Amino acid sequence: MLNDKEKIAELQQAIKSIRTELKKVIIGQDDIIEQLLVSLFAKGHCLLIGVPGLAKTLLIRTLSQTMELKFNRIQFTPDLMPGDISGTEVIEENISTGQKTFRFIAGPVFANVVLADEINRTPPKTQSALLQAMEEHEVTAAGKTYTLEEPFFVLATQNPIEQEGTYPLPEAQLDRFMFNIWLDYPSKNEEIDIVRMTTTEYNPNVNSIISAKEILDFQSLIKRVPVADNVLEYAVNLVRATRPNNNSGYVNKYISYGAGPRASQYLIRGAKSLAAIQGRFTPEIEDIKAVAIPVMRHRIVANFNAEAENISTSEIITTIMNDIK
Repeated sequence: MLNDKEKIAELQQAIKSIRTELKKVIIGQDDIIEQLLVSLFAKGHCLLIGVPGLAKTLLIRTLSQTMELKFNRIQFTPDLMPGDISGTEVIEENISTGQKTFRFIAGPVFANVVLADEINRTPPKTQSALLQAMEEHEVTAAGKTYTLEEPFFVLATQNPIEQEGTYPLPEAQLDRFMFNIWLDYPSKNEEIDIVRMTTTEYNPNVNSIISAKEILDFQSLIKRVPVADNVLEYAVNLVRATRPNNNSGYVNKYISYGAGPRASQYLIRGAKSLAAIQGRFTPEIEDIKAVAIPVMRHRIVANFNAEAENISTSEIITTIMNDIK
């Protein structure tokens, strides 16, 4: 049986192989891929935000192909209903006895990897169908609770520039996502490679690298990664520093509501996962800083002053990090 040191080396090799398979289809986006992998092995969900055409859906679908997991894609639309996600009960009649019974038909959320495409295109009533699944990994229908198969990830996409026909995600829904990942435009050379690859008959075969059992083992490994007290304290101090009324004039000026304790938990989980996939046995404060923006930018509510001065939550988090000793 492998010890934890050997398991981390095994995780590193798996990450390297997954990246190799992804590069068959995805050009660039190395930081985005790393954040996705950090979140997945830390048992977190991800919200990917970017303008159309940045391969958000393609990236998630290709990532799922590198894992021997069941994958379902849900296209969120204004007319989508909660039962279309979680499942619904239908009446069945026994032909021989004439007796009618209810049978639950599982919805697309019953998968290991769920792609919630354009999640903000459906009303909050339908978005809420994911709340229990994302937090408890369960679905309750007609008074009966069904447990989802592990591992379970929700990877959602969102278009930030289109407002018509969209519904902003409620704070409770946003808080379920470990990472809020923003995709930027590719560089010129990357865009040339993208156009060259996608305008030919090139059709790569993406191989499965890792099984469900191996993912669960690696998730358990990351839970066992030790964290020094100063790193833990820094994560808590960082989160507490985002809360107005008890902090600096800068925070009081630009923030209406700060991040909650779940942000502290995700900072530590993300830092442990990042350290492990990079082959290190304990996270450092720099690992906390590396995951701070994707963990916290959707958990901080900026006020009118920040909007008026065009100051983003990412800038606010960076300023707070620089102020913490």
